[in-house]
Amino acid sequence: MATQLWVGLGNPGPQYAFNRHNVGFMVADALADIHGFGPVQKKFQGWLQEGRIGSDKILLLKPATFMNESGRAVGEAMRFYKLEMSALTVFHDELDLAPFKVKIKQGGGHAGHNGLRSIDQHLGAEFRRVRLGIGHPGHKDRVSGYVLGNYAKDEIDPLSGMLGAIAAEADRLAAGDDTRFMNDVALRQKD
Repeated sequence: MATQLWVGLGNPGPQYAFNRHNVGFMVADALADIHGFGPVQKKFQGWLQEGRIGSDKILLLKPATFMNESGRAVGEAMRFYKLEMSALTVFHDELDLAPFKVKIKQGGGHAGHNGLRSIDQHLGAEFRRVRLGIGHPGHKDRVSGYVLGNYAKDEIDPLSGMLGAIAAEADRLAAGDDTRFMNDVALRQKD
């Protein structure tokens, strides 16, 4: 049985709860709920829950450091559990993907995402990223307001569908079958 650290990125506080930038937190919550994870523990400058998906032990972490310091919390957890980079998966919002599209990428740049930039600085870039599409507002001057804006009423159903599909197919992710995970999530979202 392997141990993996899955990190949902977001900002702490109720005023950020429904921001597009917090979709990583939303995924972590959906995974914990649907897979019956244990109680929330305050650890590693964040909120940690433990559970199982497939045959693996999954540590779900939501850093409480604010996005631009996420790497501190992730680094602490990785060192404490003595995990290799291959055990790390980060769920984050992605401007360059259509809303509610889900893609996986191994390593790469941070594309201006402060949470990814912080993790890169603390640990390096070679970790698995689950990119959660939020779409682009069209002009770079509008990015900050858009990312920190709440999901609109007409986006709630597709958002719920995406979160449910990710949680339902999480065993594929835990097993490292990224292609099947992406395909099955997309199929569930069409239903």
